[in-house]
Amino acid sequence: MSPGALAADALVLLGVFVMTIGVYGVFRMPDTYTQLHAASKAVFLGVIALLIASAATGDPAVVARALLIGAFLVLTTPVAAHVIGHAAYHQDERMETPGARDESGHRLTEQPPPPDPDRELESELLSRRPPDRP
Repeated sequence: MSPGALAADALVLLGVFVMTIGVYGVFRMPDTYTQLHAASKAVFLGVIALLIASAATGDPAVVARALLIGAFLVLTTPVAAHVIGHAAYHQDERMETPGARDESGHRLTEQPPPPDPDRELESELLSRRPPDRP
């Protein structure tokens, strides 16, 4: 095997390893924000390693495709991560990571107040009420 082929194989293994760690991070992390961080960084770095391994073939068509895919990932991965994080923020998704700092002032690190049993009973009874007939 040539040194280029060995380097490409090593990059494939590196890419698969990094993406596997990213999947592990998604399952292991406690909240949406850290899961998002693990997923976006690991997938981006893993796919870039796979694209470099593909470009190592030297075929101009493959190299061009790898560059286009890499450019697309560079542009879309941060935007997608931002949109998902923004949606989680607007849904008041709590930060559950120990030591997390909420610099937004939205109090996402505080625990929500315990539910009021009387309020839950009232909303349950209202949801079971038959609709008013004209």
